[in-house]
Amino acid sequence: MNSNVPTPDGKVVIELSAAHALVLFEFLSRFSNDDKLEIQDQAEARVLWDMCCDLEKVLVEPLRPDYADLLQRARGTVFDQED
Repeated sequence: MNSNVPTPDGKVVIELSAAHALVLFEFLSRFSNDDKLEIQDQAEARVLWDMCCDLEKVLVEPLRPDYADLLQRARGTVFDQED
């Protein structure tokens, strides 16, 4: 796994090995199908830990004093809109 700095358009790019991507895909697919987050293999936890470490390297927001507000705004931007 490898992270790059945020891009000028505000995107964060995280690179995954093919093995990490496959393990992550299976984990997310199960959640999508069952609506339950459950680690079924230590490799799934490893991928999530690695991704968290990669994000810690590039995100400055968690260190800001207004982090809670930034997180709330981000959640408002990401959540599903009802029609």
